[in-house]
Amino acid sequence: MATGTAPSPRVVVVGGGFAGLACAKELGARGVDVTVIDRRNHNLFQPLLYQVATAALSPADIAEPLRKTLGRYEHVSVILAEVRGVDTTAKSVATDVGSVDYDHLVIATGSEYNYFGREDWRRVAPGLKSLEQARTLRQRLLLALEWAETTASSEERRALLTQVIIGGGPTGVEMAGAVAELGATVSRDFKNIRPEEFRVLLIEAGPRLLAAFPEGLSHYAKQQLEKLGVEVLLNTRVKDLTQDTVTFGDQILPVGSVTWGAGVKASSASEWLPVEPDRSGRIPVEATLQVKGQANVFALGDVALFLDEKGAPLPALAQVAKQQGQHLGKALGRHIKAGATLPPFTFRNRGNTAVIGRHAAVFDFGSWQLKGRLAWILWAIVHVYLLVSFEKRLLVSIQWLWRYVTLNRGARIIAEHARSGEDASPVTR
Repeated sequence: MATGTAPSPRVVVVGGGFAGLACAKELGARGVDVTVIDRRNHNLFQPLLYQVATAALSPADIAEPLRKTLGRYEHVSVILAEVRGVDTTAKSVATDVGSVDYDHLVIATGSEYNYFGREDWRRVAPGLKSLEQARTLRQRLLLALEWAETTASSEERRALLTQVIIGGGPTGVEMAGAVAELGATVSRDFKNIRPEEFRVLLIEAGPRLLAAFPEGLSHYAKQQLEKLGVEVLLNTRVKDLTQDTVTFGDQILPVGSVTWGAGVKASSASEWLPVEPDRSGRIPVEATLQVKGQANVFALGDVALFLDEKGAPLPALAQVAKQQGQHLGKALGRHIKAGATLPPFTFRNRGNTAVIGRHAAVFDFGSWQLKGRLAWILWAIVHVYLLVSFEKRLLVSIQWLWRYVTLNRGARIIAEHARSGEDASPVTR
């Protein structure tokens, strides 16, 4: 009887973000058969989505098709699909285009914004987790300027030129600074809008901005935002939101747009597995990144609950996800090819950062901190380096340099149909 060669172990990676892409690339480089499943066809550099939302960059500058990134690896394939569930007994992933069998499963589905039980706010106050959300925010910001230019009502103009960002974490701080600069730079192109009419509010429920950073850096961030004209409201909880109003305290404030950045939670991937997630929906994993109690199933990045040596969860940062993806890709490749034992993952902190406008940023390296222009330069270098390809690094670098010199915003495009539907102005609704 003829004997055939045993089939190569199959690795399925769900999610093409920082963690999933890094893992797939490492496995592909080692000749391991990998299938990447994602509901989007592109890898997205989420830390720069706020620049798409504020017309500083175009969507294509921070996104690249997964097939282009992974096409060089002979053993890596990509499936555009929505995952519906996982059968850990049959070792199969159910998607909307069929089932995919696996020998090793890697879940790297990231996180989403947490609206704390008010899901109706999701539509009126988009976050910054996808290109669609960034485009929606950009549309609303630019339309607010256009409508403010043509309205005869001073009250209407005041509302349209009021932009609110909810949440004082890195996303909220970066978005608030960028929106303030957008208003200051583009108002020169309008005849009836003065820069001082553009109003930006950053609302934070806690006592300070950037709660994960040292207090000195939080204070510096607040000072820098206020220099840009941002009104920072601390210890302030939002009570209600509509398309054109924000309610906080005893005030109902008419606004032109609202951006949500008040906390994240893991994706719903924990529902696929017989595991108990934490309060944020994260999947508990061992030191090797294997899901606790689940053989040959791993979780990475924002969806994984990985505890450091002090027993604290690792933060939802791009550097954590990328390091975990690289580590597991190398370790799992050696395990599949040579039977090597999976080593524990160790996070190497490269620093936590947030940018505040065009001249300032903060960096927290744990034992020491950096702020100001030097931190801003370092922030730019790090973010360019983390982009997925040399082409993107070059494009973004050139555009940043041009924008710095000219104060121009080149991605100010509004869809033709924007005056109807949910993005209609308070005047036209």
